[in-house]
Amino acid sequence: MAVTDVTYTRHGAEAAAGLLDELCMVYADAYGQVAGEDTTVKADAFRDRATGALSARNYELVTARADGELVGFVFGYSLRQERDWFAGLDPAPEAGFTDERGAERTVVLAEIEVRKAWQGQRIGRSLHDTFLGGRLEERATLSANPDATATHALYEGWGWRRVGTKPGRPGAYYREYAVFVRRLPLLDRR
Repeated sequence: MAVTDVTYTRHGAEAAAGLLDELCMVYADAYGQVAGEDTTVKADAFRDRATGALSARNYELVTARADGELVGFVFGYSLRQERDWFAGLDPAPEAGFTDERGAERTVVLAEIEVRKAWQGQRIGRSLHDTFLGGRLEERATLSANPDATATHALYEGWGWRRVGTKPGRPGAYYREYAVFVRRLPLLDRR
């Protein structure tokens, strides 16, 4: 199926709550089976993160559907100062970097997932651009597996800049995360 057959839709938290089971299925499909890994651990952690994000300030979900099937999604929210997103960032950022200015400075791109069969068709990029293109914050941030160098290269190609690593929170899937930031609004839609 061609990318032009994909419909992108914005949803608020209330609508997103009703899509949670579908989001979990896409998430599980996007990651697939990994030898020696208990897939329920990662899926359960995702469900917890996705549910917790619903109450975040300015939460938004963008879905991608083809023939009614959910093939991908992205969600995020405005970063509150008390979230302390950049705590432990190494190298230490310059003065003022962590000031969220009343939760209007930074949007967290919390998840971006595309079903395996639909990967490589620019759906992830379209989700990314649709989500960030509608945001009013001045910058965006995301965190990623520190060893996922192919993913890092993809993000950098989309205009993200790696600013360091930070420790994972208790119960996080990884012990540390690579942290990326990019300016908004989107001006370079390569």
